[in-house]
Amino acid sequence: MTRHEEQPAARQRIDKWLFFARLRKSRSLAAKSVEAGDVRINDLAIRQPSHMVRPGDVIVLSLDRHDMVVKVLLPGERRGPYEEARLLYHDMTPPQPPREERTIFAQATRERGTGRPTKRERREIDRLHGGPGDDED
Repeated sequence: MTRHEEQPAARQRIDKWLFFARLRKSRSLAAKSVEAGDVRINDLAIRQPSHMVRPGDVIVLSLDRHDMVVKVLLPGERRGPYEEARLLYHDMTPPQPPREERTIFAQATRERGTGRPTKRERREIDRLHGGPGDDED
């Protein structure tokens, strides 16, 4: 047995790991996000796709609408199905706070599937909002 077969690689390139863990769609996109500064490892900003990660490292990945925090559990061997990729990390992302209700610009809503409002309903809506259908002269 060679040395490579005896001991699995404990370290792996970050771009490769992000691709194997299915956190990025391709390895080149993973490399671009690392170069753009969207990835932090153990609270250090990295800019090199060749940076090595090992089990125990905490990765913060900036996505479009939120940041994802994961802890590396295993190096990846291939880009497998989601169930297999999910075993490579532990998701430590804090839950998103609930969205606040928008009260400044309240919008009249209707139950889904009830169709368009009738003329009478539109007049009532306009009266509520003080719009053009307001009969109070």
